[in-house]
Amino acid sequence: MPDFSVTPYDVEGQIDYDAIVQRFGIKPLDDELEQRIKKIAGESHFMIRRRIYFAQRDMNWLLDQYEKGNKFYLYTGIAPSGRMTMAHLIPFLLTKWLQDKFDAEVYIYIPDEEKFLAKRDPTLTLDKVHSLAYEDALDIVSLGYNPKKTKIFLSTEYAKTLYKQAVRVAKHITFSMVKDAFGFTNETNVGTLFYTSLQSVPAFLRSVEENKNVPCLIPLGVDQDVHFRIARDVMVKLGYYKPSIIHAKFLPGLDGRPKMSSSDPNNTIYLNDSPEIVKNKINKAITGQQSTAELQKKLGGNPDRCAVCQYYRYIFEPDDEKLAKIFEGERKGTLLAGEHKRDLAERINAFLKEHNKRKEELRQHLDDFMVRD
Repeated sequence: MPDFSVTPYDVEGQIDYDAIVQRFGIKPLDDELEQRIKKIAGESHFMIRRRIYFAQRDMNWLLDQYEKGNKFYLYTGIAPSGRMTMAHLIPFLLTKWLQDKFDAEVYIYIPDEEKFLAKRDPTLTLDKVHSLAYEDALDIVSLGYNPKKTKIFLSTEYAKTLYKQAVRVAKHITFSMVKDAFGFTNETNVGTLFYTSLQSVPAFLRSVEENKNVPCLIPLGVDQDVHFRIARDVMVKLGYYKPSIIHAKFLPGLDGRPKMSSSDPNNTIYLNDSPEIVKNKINKAITGQQSTAELQKKLGGNPDRCAVCQYYRYIFEPDDEKLAKIFEGERKGTLLAGEHKRDLAERINAFLKEHNKRKEELRQHLDDFMVRD
């Protein structure tokens, strides 16, 4: 198999998503499942059509339950360590769509201790991560979530509720299990060892609250799957449904790497980047075009290797016909790098302008979404 690594703490090498399906024991999101989602929801989401969401666990079972009247809820989240990026939006954009189409409750967990424990960065204090968590929460709700159907909670503020259930999970997770799954060593701190137990809780928390089994769907980046491979086995032992999962690919970096790095400012677009910074970053982005305009017109380029094209594909061109024209223009040489990058920068800046406007409008209303002990 190809030489690459995908874990919640490290992604390296040239990622092969077909190989990930085999390694992780997940199932591809196929045409039949896509059409079933479309039939029930009334339309398809472009991230599903394009297989940005490419794999799943037990989605057909979840839809069976839904059609029987046993509605599911959604669970996703983010572990803050810095500014939010475009890549971080991918699970939240689909979760928002699913909330709207399935009239679903959404639980968003923001562990404000996880990166403090996992990273060896002395500047990343617990107070700093807590502050970042609130900025992330604002970025998330600014995507248009329904406050009546959305609960956001932090580890340090919802600990009474989370911990009681986490210890039930932890009783079934051994050191050897997490050591093998994550590559932990004797130097790994005990807080990081315990994190999977905490992250498991929102996947059955509504079942605890309702005192009956409630199906759960988790949209996530595929690097997070390992937490829930463990959690799903434990949840059965506790008497709860296994959560269903839909897995997303990684948004490529502006430098052509297969995963955008949130810690590399030249490789990513942050949600608080200024218009000028966005333009400069996009102008430096890798394209699939030839070295000169003349050669590009003559030979054409490769949109599959173009970071600019991938930004359109993942987020900024939901219309499939328009996306096909962009890819065709790059492939045939009729689309040149300058206009290509200029248009993308304008789209990103227009999105960020509206997004940050909504963020400031919602700043005084964030408590409408937050739950605490």
